[in-house]
Amino acid sequence: MSPKVEDASYRNVTYMELVESYTEQIASLVAGGCHIIFIETIFDTLNARAAIYAYKTFFEEHKAVLGRPLPLFISGTIIDAAGRTLSGQNTEAFYISMSNANPFCIGFNCALGAEQMHPFLQRLSKIANCHVHAYPNAGLPNAMGGYDETPESFASSCKKFAAEGIVNMLGGCCGTTPAAIKALAEAVEGMARRELPNNPPLTMFSGMTEFIFTPNIPFVNIGERCNISGSLAFKKLIKENNYDKAIQTAKDQV
Repeated sequence: MSPKVEDASYRNVTYMELVESYTEQIASLVAGGCHIIFIETIFDTLNARAAIYAYKTFFEEHKAVLGRPLPLFISGTIIDAAGRTLSGQNTEAFYISMSNANPFCIGFNCALGAEQMHPFLQRLSKIANCHVHAYPNAGLPNAMGGYDETPESFASSCKKFAAEGIVNMLGGCCGTTPAAIKALAEAVEGMARRELPNNPPLTMFSGMTEFIFTPNIPFVNIGERCNISGSLAFKKLIKENNYDKAIQTAKDQV
């Protein structure tokens, strides 16, 4: 996470350090015989992108031995009623940022109980062209850090996801027990899985929020902050490795 409020892109760990760490984990999991690579409890998209890069690179480099890559599951964490991750992305922007990884399944886990997760899962289900999962907490934590939902109430809340046809896989995160998972399995037994939508291919961009280039938008003007061809001052600062001044120059030119 960025420790600088004024610079959301700042990190106290490098991208390649994360890639190296994730690659080591993936190699160990594969050697141990796992069936799925699951990037989960994502609170920061840049971290997840490093994990995705490590996943793609590892399986490309070991293609001759392993054949096809293991299925990729991605699970984000929504932390508040606005439906945002800890680093600020909303539900749709999070999906768009992950979509080019072509995950087998994408969804949410942790932070929220099923009732609080419900509206964001509905939004994800509408936009996602892959399978969708959810494994919420057993409600919100109480003052002592415990969870008060019973297996029955947890299962009842999660059952709504299946009844509405917005999930393909369900489970439990913090505060859930074997009894809660058993109750959930019994509650949704025989219910239909979510059908994959036939969403038309659209150009989609994401920052903190989403931008979807739909056919009814006639024209989009994209402005550049950094262009060494269009700004001699910016180009000179880059050549001099004066990045702080280059960033300020780019901001001034917007």
